[in-house]
Parts: sequence; C-alpha cells; structure tokens
Amino acid sequence: MPVKDTAEYLHECLDSILDQTYTHWELIAVDDGSSDNSFSILQEYDKKDKRVIALQNPEPSLLKALRFGYAHSSGELIHRMDSDDKMPEYKLQTMYEAYTSVPSHFHPVLITGGTEYFSDEGPVGDGFKRYDKWLMDVANDNSHAIEVYKECVIPSNCWLVHRSDFDKIGGFEPSTFPEDYDLCFRFIEGSMTIIGLPKVLHHWRDRSDRISRNWDVYKDNRFFELKVDYFFKINRDNNRPLVLWGAGKNGKDLAKLISKKESKYHWICDNDKKIGKDIYGTKLQHFELLKELISPQIIIAVASPDGQKEILQELENRGKIKGKDYWFFA
Repeated sequence: MPVKDTAEYLHECLDSILDQTYTHWELIAVDDGSSDNSFSILQEYDKKDKRVIALQNPEPSLLKALRFGYAHSSGELIHRMDSDDKMPEYKLQTMYEAYTSVPSHFHPVLITGGTEYFSDEGPVGDGFKRYDKWLMDVANDNSHAIEVYKECVIPSNCWLVHRSDFDKIGGFEPSTFPEDYDLCFRFIEGSMTIIGLPKVLHHWRDRSDRISRNWDVYKDNRFFELKVDYFFKINRDNNRPLVLWGAGKNGKDLAKLISKKESKYHWICDNDKKIGKDIYGTKLQHFELLKELISPQIIIAVASPDGQKEILQELENRGKIKGKDYWFFA
C-alpha cells in the first residue's frame, strides 16, 4: 500500500484492514515522501500489530513505492490497497476463499469484484455511481476481456493474484501510464482466468484533492493510445479487415493512432455530412459497407449511450459478437 499525505484518512483505512475476518495477512505500507504525519501513523500501527510493516520509499514516486513495497513482501497472494480507502471486513476472506476454490487447471487465476464509492464531502457523482454499477455488471458476467477497451475492468485496489503469476506478467515493473490500466491489460494479455465476484469488495473514497481529479495527465482519461496498443497486441487479426465506427472527436483521435499501426482500414459512420470526406487519408463511408466486408474487426468510437445502443442493435442484427467482432472504446 503506497501512502502519500493521507493522514486524515489513514486510521480509518488501517482499522478496516485490521478488522478483516481473514487474519493471515501482512501489510507492506510504504510512505511515499508524505509532508504530513502519515509515516508516524504507519509506525504507530507497526508497533501495535506485527502484521503491519511501515517503510519509507527512498525514491518517492507511486510506481517506485509499489516496487519497493512489493520487494519487501513475502506473501504468496498479492493484493494492492489505497491508503485513503476502506475494506469491507469480509474482503480478504471472500477473495481468498474464491481463489482457493478454483481448480488447478483454470490457473493462472485472478480474483476481482465490485466497488463502491463514498465521500465525506457530499453526494457521490453520477459518473462514479455508473462506474460502480458497470463494474458489478462486468463482474457478474465475467466479461472483463470483452469490456476492457471501454474502461479499466480490474480496479487497482480490487484484485488478488499469486505472486508467481504476477511476476510472469511483469508485476509493477513497467512504467506505462496509467499503471493500473496497463496492469489490467497485462492481466488479460497473460491469459489469466479472471473471476469476478458480484459483490462490493472495496470502498473507495472520492475527494476533491484526489490525483485523478488534479493531475494534468488525467485530463484526457480516454487513454486511447494505451487501448490501441493493447488491441493490436491482444485482439488484432491481420487476416480480417479493420473498421473504425464513428467520425466525431473520439473517432478522429482514434484514427490518428490506428493509422500509425495500420495504413489501410475502413472508417464508417451514419452522418451524411461526413460520408465521402477524406480525413487523414481515409474516406468515410456509410456503415452499410459492413455488408461487403468478410469478418471485420470493428472498433466503436461513439460515446453517446443512445448511439451505442443503436450500434449494438445493428451489430447484433448482423450476427456480430461482442469481444470477437467488435469492441467499444468509449
């Protein structure tokens, strides 16, 4: 658990870990150059419970704190925690029991589940509520590999894997941003059996000063470059025609990235004002072009819920399968 200036929330976080019904754990808590009294709080818990190990990161940065903590851990099963969040008391027990009940022929395996936002500053935003619901739906359907291009399907603070499997996919070593979404893709790329538990396993705190609200690198949270890179690693079949659906800002930004990977692809939409135009060297065509293409792979850049529903219905009517023939990137 990396810790950075979260003294205000740290007692609540640590107490939720101490209250776990599963008791055979160790917590490697790494202070990452805090300017408040976070480290003294960690030391306090270190002294009163031998399972808590308080360390200071010699080279402050989030990834280095994760690497430093992991290097000092000894557990067989690995889990990451955020220092301003809370665990429901059943979290570790539930994940451990789920992991140990999976037959060996399904390994390597990863356990994940649902989350729930909370806030001390007022009502939780609708966007966070939608994400919580979506994560629960993904967990319920075990559709992580299908939905991964839409948003991060494995929350940074809600996964459990064996140490050896974690090491095989590179652990915390890659420096790709954002580190949690990159790790999510690597879990899938590593052919892990992902088991989603349709149960709230983590309470994460929304606060006005959280880094995802304030760091410039999070201003564009579509992470298209990361998504396109992994699509070409994991799902792209060069024997099938590639199609981009959508000519708005998302479509144009994705087109720039796709053209760096593949010079010839099809770009479709239903906007009469754009059909026939040449953008970035590719002519926009009507989506009826799909009738002429044999087994296309379709990247959908349309973000509006109504637009997505219409496209989903169109593709289902054509017998296309989500995660095999098409993927939503927005």
